[in-house]
Amino acid sequence: MKIKWLGHSAFHIETAKAKILIDPFFTGNPAFREGERKAATAGLTHILLTHGHGDHVGDTVAIAQETGATVVANFDLCMWLGRQGLDKLEPGNTGGTIHLGGLSATFVNALHSSAQITEDGVSHSLGNANGLILHFEEEPTLYHMGDTDIFSDMELIQELHEPEIGIVPIGDRFTMGGAVAALACQRYFTFHTAIPCHYGSFPIIDQTPETFVTGMDGASTLVATPEVGGVVSV
Repeated sequence: MKIKWLGHSAFHIETAKAKILIDPFFTGNPAFREGERKAATAGLTHILLTHGHGDHVGDTVAIAQETGATVVANFDLCMWLGRQGLDKLEPGNTGGTIHLGGLSATFVNALHSSAQITEDGVSHSLGNANGLILHFEEEPTLYHMGDTDIFSDMELIQELHEPEIGIVPIGDRFTMGGAVAALACQRYFTFHTAIPCHYGSFPIIDQTPETFVTGMDGASTLVATPEVGGVVSV
């Protein structure tokens, strides 16, 4: 498995049977490198969304129309995307699992909001925010937490899914900060590898992963902090 960080919470995951984008926020993402777009969308099979905020839905509509990739998201968000012309949609909701051929995606809790404001100033609820557990036939189980704070039911997520790779928001203000994220990883999970995200993009969130890295000092988990465009192979 190759995991490429594309800035903020956007990741490209390549396995033997799939090429996946999670939360493809490219346009308007201060951390995204435009030169990564072609490689990130080539041969794409799936787009997975944790929730409906614009910095996570991002370029989903354009990329899905361009590539024909299947979009996986909560029901409300899928229906909203359908009104924008997408038809290869796999809706789900918290606790549900979608089998996608070679992998499955399970929606788990996240403590966050999920809405977008349209040009007329109306806020539209787009379902609950989620984390996503990805099980593969031959690759490690991956947990993208989405945007969230720590919560005690993370213990159940570990018990039910035993994720080996954690993608963890650490930027503070809109998610848990680095110290709390490190506590979550060490108290509730036995990750082999943890990859921090949701930092280093907008100036009002943390710019480096240093607090998280310090908080994970002494843990058995490998903390991987790639540069934007960098790849973690597991």
